Amino acid sequence: MPTSQPAEPTPSVPLLARMGISGDLRDLDGGLAAGLSFGLFLNWGVVMEQPAANITFWQMVRLGEDEGVKISWEELEKAVANQPGSAWIVGNEPDVIWQDNVTPERYAELYHEVYTFVTERDPTAQVAIGGITQPTPLRLAYLDRVLTAYETQFGQVMPVDIWTVHAFILREEAGSWGVDIPPGMSEQEGVLYEIADHDDFTIFTENIFIFRRWLKDRGYGDRPLAVTEYGILMPFDYGFPPEAVAVFMRQSFDFFLTARDEEIGYSLDDYRLVQWWFWYSLHDPDLYVTGNLYDRQTGELTPLGKEWQEYVDSR
Repeated sequence: MPTSQPAEPTPSVPLLARMGISGDLRDLDGGLAAGLSFGLFLNWGVVMEQPAANITFWQMVRLGEDEGVKISWEELEKAVANQPGSAWIVGNEPDVIWQDNVTPERYAELYHEVYTFVTERDPTAQVAIGGITQPTPLRLAYLDRVLTAYETQFGQVMPVDIWTVHAFILREEAGSWGVDIPPGMSEQEGVLYEIADHDDFTIFTENIFIFRRWLKDRGYGDRPLAVTEYGILMPFDYGFPPEAVAVFMRQSFDFFLTARDEEIGYSLDDYRLVQWWFWYSLHDPDLYVTGNLYDRQTGELTPLGKEWQEYVDSR
């Protein structure tokens, strides 16, 4: 049964070593200068060197169904050599038609290429599977096809050092709002979430338990888990005012720190379900502004960013 303990990290893992943000690299220095404290950062790409002191950058190799690996092998080799021991995420939302948009079988092939290339050059590297948008039955079926395809193509269980998942709550329906249907799948609908479900914290937490159970059942229960993108995408006037977003964010931090399960949790982290998390986002200038922690124009933290910092300071 899951247990809940006081919101304190395992002593060997400082709080900020768990807390990450995704965003544009141009905003990283500004966010730090404005007083935002966090330990992890990703910008959906590859950098040649760590961009800021005391920040661990998670690399991401983008993919495409036809393009394959969207970085030259020469550039990737240089980045691997410059930053031994880094985390390397292979793809971003391969299950989403307007993100990497890769069929399960093609993803298995590209993952193998990147995994082999990176680990041959840096045995200390940690290679992570790209996060699906949400752990719903439809998208877990997508991952099942990835695992099957990998074993069929390469004659072994898919090697994954870190599992990642995104934790949004979005509608799965062809041609509708949300995240549509994963490429290569014939279904026309999955879970038909409504807009009001977008910050439903019961759904949010249940989905993390579901994903951890899925990992255990597939033989990956002994792997750490990172929620590499989550937050509130819907605009304020859709029923997500700043105070509600702040409550959701704080609840998520408490959940990530305290949610444990001795059957499906990660044993090396006191059976916690989640080891790292990345809020979306530091600053989105145009489309998804609801979760912004930093304002590029003013150079200051947003009210939500101040809530983030108050949480960190209170610990």
